[in-house]
Amino acid sequence: MLEFKTIETLKPNTEILEVIKDYTYKVKKGAIKHILYTNLQVIEPTEYLITYPTTLTILEYKINEISSKPFFIKEQNQKYSLSEVIQILKKSKI
Repeated sequence: MLEFKTIETLKPNTEILEVIKDYTYKVKKGAIKHILYTNLQVIEPTEYLITYPTTLTILEYKINEISSKPFFIKEQNQKYSLSEVIQILKKSKI
């Protein structure tokens, strides 16, 4: 059985929390975990589950040098930057 050790806990993005403060939502903190006895790491994204006034699931991955778009919206199956996510959230509030 695999054993994990949490290396780092990822905190929610304050800019997104500011935009969705009037929404009904839940946030699940992400984590970076090391699989013991290997040299592998697993990244669990920070998850923003918005249920009202729209239904969106936004996953935030830790930024690396390759990816310039750390956000993924499940319902749209697409990656976004922070500014794009904020625009989508503001439009869904109307």
